[in-house]
Amino acid sequence: MKFDYSDRRLYLCIGISEQVRDVVRAAIDGGVDVVQLREKNAEAQPIIETALALKEILKRNDIPFFINDRVDIAKIVASDGVHLGQGDISPTQARTILGPETAIGRSTHSVAECQRSLDEEIAYISAGPIEKTPTKPLRDPVGVDYAQYAIKTSPRPVFITGGITPEKIHELSPLGISHFVVVRYITQAKDAFLSAKKLRDAIDQYW
Repeated sequence: MKFDYSDRRLYLCIGISEQVRDVVRAAIDGGVDVVQLREKNAEAQPIIETALALKEILKRNDIPFFINDRVDIAKIVASDGVHLGQGDISPTQARTILGPETAIGRSTHSVAECQRSLDEEIAYISAGPIEKTPTKPLRDPVGVDYAQYAIKTSPRPVFITGGITPEKIHELSPLGISHFVVVRYITQAKDAFLSAKKLRDAIDQYW
């Protein structure tokens, strides 16, 4: 199924845990409308098993499901999409493995990377992190200026990463930023539903 990512504004990245299915269910009830399984450390089989479980939940709720980095696993589980970093295989290479129907997302962190993305067959880009985040400890923040540049330059939806909270959404939305990636605000919350709803409510005030 193909989705319109311009209408998807709250994107959850989540890793493997015992609670991952419960957190994802609560998050989508609260307003998350894209989910990515992002797991950097596990072996392939646990990622596949978690991905298959999440895929069933998300399919029932009409939520697109992405796998981070692992094109092989995206192929095995037939996810809706794969998200590629700058160090991963290219979108063109991924397309030869995944076929024409799978959506491809692309991380960007600079003007040059954003410019290169214009010629890539992708569904959206991410821009960030706009501030330092423990989710990507080795990545320097790119700041809001780059996020605004990416939005003005890219014809595709631009999802902003890095320290997203309701307060940050209220700060960024008046600057024209309308698509957000969240990790810790939901994954580390005591109540994933309430946290997602606060984010969604903040987005809905503007978009």
